[in-house]
Amino acid sequence: MKGMRGFFENFLERESLFLDKTSLLSHYVPNEVLYREELINEIANILAPSLRIERPSNLFVYGKTGTGKTLSIRYILQSMDQISKERNIPLKSIYINCKLKRVADTEYRLIAQIIKSFGRDIPATGLPTDEVYNIFYRLLDSEKQIILLVLDEIDQLTKKMGDEILYNLTRINAELKKAQICLIGISNNLVFAENLDPRVQSSLSEEELIFPPYNALQIQDILRQRCSKAFARDVIEPGVVEKCAAYAAREHGDARRAIDLLRVAGELAERENAKTVQLIHLDSAEEKIESDKVINTVIGQPKQFQLVLYSILQLTPNNRPFFTGEIYELYSKVCKKAQFNVLTQRRISDILAEFDMLGIINAKIISKGRYGRTREVSVALDENMKVKLKELIEKSLQMN
Repeated sequence: MKGMRGFFENFLERESLFLDKTSLLSHYVPNEVLYREELINEIANILAPSLRIERPSNLFVYGKTGTGKTLSIRYILQSMDQISKERNIPLKSIYINCKLKRVADTEYRLIAQIIKSFGRDIPATGLPTDEVYNIFYRLLDSEKQIILLVLDEIDQLTKKMGDEILYNLTRINAELKKAQICLIGISNNLVFAENLDPRVQSSLSEEELIFPPYNALQIQDILRQRCSKAFARDVIEPGVVEKCAAYAAREHGDARRAIDLLRVAGELAERENAKTVQLIHLDSAEEKIESDKVINTVIGQPKQFQLVLYSILQLTPNNRPFFTGEIYELYSKVCKKAQFNVLTQRRISDILAEFDMLGIINAKIISKGRYGRTREVSVALDENMKVKLKELIEKSLQMN
């Protein structure tokens, strides 16, 4: 205990590399959003009528991860909220990330979360869904007001519960007498709306905007903007920002990933008691983030995905490529042992294709002539990661 106290006292005496780490966190909204002025003006023009208590068109915003979609929407809403408070305009904005568990994984929970933003709590479960909707309608229609409802990662919503929920939300205005609701959907999936029910598609996507990826030079400027607030002066070594931007530009212009990389590099430098953030810290941060991404992806997958990956990891010690048939044979045994249903070989092929897309495995389709085609699979992970994943899956599936 005494040793720990000494460690923490030494830590507090050390000079931090950071001035204000919040400017490197995902919820931070800067005073100026770089390289998104035109798109921000377009969105502001679409949403401005709500300040006159007129319902604006529903808006759909697309773009790959880290292209500034959420940041731009939050930046605009922050300004609108400020003006509505100053001028006593009955305008309310509600932001919900549909990817979060226990927030938007069922229709009930999503509506309950919206109700919560009005300061009213309802039980997490137990009421009929119709009753939850009735409470929601009454709260909305209690006064003349405009509600801007932002559904971030909206594609995750329909993935979990179909597009009936979106149909219900787009139909709400027909039921209301005083209030009106405007839906703002944000999605990384550029073809998401094409798969929706045509009724939902026409009413939801009244206005659409696409955010293009940033290039490496733009990401450098964004990083310098954040660095000036986040870090003490002269602690970032030359070349760090440029290399960080190059890493992110390689990942489809993902500025959010670049900012995360810089933050983790700073944290790793501090742990080493280094005086500056160097290229070596950036390389370590890249490895750590990649590793965390793989672990979070695997643990977030359904149990059947984990069973398939576990079977693949069981085959890897031989250090040779293996085929779909071998994986399926071992997967069937693992399922029976763990008391899970065995999926068809075709379904396992689909799961392998998804792992290939996620970069967890490398899968080559090989022709076996009249015997058809098969996948030759190798694992695209280092040995430490394989061991770690096996342990995590065993724990997740309670296989010990």
